[in-house]
This record gives sequence, C-alpha cells and structure tokens, in this order.
Amino acid sequence: MSFSYYGELCTEVYDLTKEIGHSFNGDIEYYQERLKHCNGRILEAMVGSGRVIIPLLKSGLVVDGVDYSSKMLDSCRQRCEVHDLKTNLYQADLKELALSNKYEAIIIPAGSFLLIEQRSEAKEVLKRLYDHLDIGGRLILDLHLPGNNYNSSDNGHWNGSSTFHLPNGDIITMEGKCVEADLFFNQYRVDYIKYEKWRNGTLIQTELQRFAKRWYGVEEFKLILESIGFTDVTVSADFEFGKIPTNGNQQFVYEATRS
Repeated sequence: MSFSYYGELCTEVYDLTKEIGHSFNGDIEYYQERLKHCNGRILEAMVGSGRVIIPLLKSGLVVDGVDYSSKMLDSCRQRCEVHDLKTNLYQADLKELALSNKYEAIIIPAGSFLLIEQRSEAKEVLKRLYDHLDIGGRLILDLHLPGNNYNSSDNGHWNGSSTFHLPNGDIITMEGKCVEADLFFNQYRVDYIKYEKWRNGTLIQTELQRFAKRWYGVEEFKLILESIGFTDVTVSADFEFGKIPTNGNQQFVYEATRS
C-alpha cells in the first residue's frame, strides 16, 4: 500500500476533530485580532479543511487559501459553500508557490509549518512566502516543541488507536506508530498512521499516511526567519502578543515583516 498525503479518510477524521471555528488555546481569536486592521489580501497557507479561514472570512477579511492536499481543499470548498462564503483556494506545493497575488499577511496556524519534513525545504518555503508578501507585509505562524517523552507523541494524539463515528453510521479507526525519531539532535519524528473505514462490521477502505514533523528551537527559528530577510521578528507565547516565552510547554507565535 502506498502512502497517502492527507487523503480521504484522514480528511474525514480532520473534519470531525477540527471543526470550523474550533479554537485551539485561543489561536483563532489571536489571528483575528492580529489581522483585523488588514485592508489587503491575506493568505492562509496549509489551509486544511477550513477551521481557521472560514471564521476569518466571516469577520469580513479577504482571505485566500492554499494546500497541497486536494481532498482537504475539496472539503474546505464545500464548507465555504455551505456558509455562503467565496474565496480563492489553490492547490500547490509551497516550495513551488507562484501565485499571481501579493499579500498583506500570510498565516500558518496550528503548528502546520512543522509538517515540512526537511529543513532545506522549510527554508525554501519561507523564501516563497517572503516573495508573496507586499513590502511591509507580515508572516504570522505558530509552532510548538515536542513532548519530553521519547516514546509518546508530541501532542498525545497520534500514538495508540482511536475510533471515530461518522454521521452516516460508518466508523473510522486510526492507529499510529512511531517508526523513527530523533527529537533532541536532528529534531524530527516520523509516524505511520493507518486509517480503516468500517461499515456494518465490514472493512471497506484503508489508508496509510506517513506523518513526519520537524521542530525548531525558539531562537533557532527566529534566526532562520532573519536569514531569509524578514525583519522585526517577534515571538509571543500562548497566543498573547508580547508575552515572553518562558518554557518548552508553551505555544510560540512568530510575526515577521518583509522589509
């Protein structure tokens, strides 16, 4: 079985567990507050199925979305239609991003930037995002650090197994297994996640996902942003702008400006 990248079953689980407008530790409210004075276009990179972009659109902001997964974009598009919202959604690899618009702000919520597995690729993505910002435009994204337990998931979600009940009566089971990890030197972890859909006790669909994450030290990522050319880089903790980070269990929000 070949690996999927945020395929159909993953998207169904994603929609159940990341409902539209569901805020993780105040992240949606933070992005709304930091973007409320934007008059130009905003881009949400790694937009997923619309948890964040839809509340931003409802608040009157002009927001486009981009994602690599066609299944995620299909879900986001359908959800926007249900809420009678119009936006531009693009399927693209961020390393090759070449949109016609420039943006006043680009955001990447929910630690999604950590899903870019290779450090060299992450830098290329940041260069592309930098080029898509207006002069004076801001990049805003949040990151986190892995848990201290080597054998557990960094967020407690992917280890072991879970069961999800769909509205039509189908069941999706999810099993996660860490297959490779080097949290403290190379700062990455790889899990295999198997999704199985069951209907009336019969297995009808299976999907296997390779789920990799790469972390960055708090100051390390600030230096990377500055090496790309970003200026005025600030790091705030726990979605409180200006709150100085004090420990590794916090969420870290970076804001950086294209000079």
